[in-house]
Amino acid sequence: MMAATLFNFAVWLGLAILSVAFLLTVYRVVKGPTLADRVVALDMLVGIVIGFIAIIAVKTGFTLYIDIAIALGLVGFLATVAFARFILSRQTADEEGDKADGARAETASHTDTRRVR
Repeated sequence: MMAATLFNFAVWLGLAILSVAFLLTVYRVVKGPTLADRVVALDMLVGIVIGFIAIIAVKTGFTLYIDIAIALGLVGFLATVAFARFILSRQTADEEGDKADGARAETASHTDTRRVR
C-alpha cells in the first residue's frame, strides 16, 4: 500500500512540475524577444511533451508510448536543426543586404563628389 501511494504521489508531482514548465515555456514562445529564443522554447516544449509521454507510459504500463516519445524526440531535433538553418540563412541574407546597401551608398557618394569637381 505504501509503495502504490508513493508511486501515485511521484506521478502527480511529475505531472505538476511538467505542467508548470509547460506554461512557462509557452510564455517564452509568445514573449520571446528574438526568433532564436522562440526556437529554443519550442525545442523545450518537445522535451516537456516527451516527459509527459514518459510519465503516462510509466503510469499506464504501455511500452508503445516510449516508442512515440522517441519518434517525437527525433522529429523535434530535426525541426530545431531546420529552424537553426533558417535563422542562419536569414542573418546571412541580411548581412549581404547591408553590404550591398553600403556599397551603393559609397558609390553614390563618390559619384556626387565627382560631379562637384
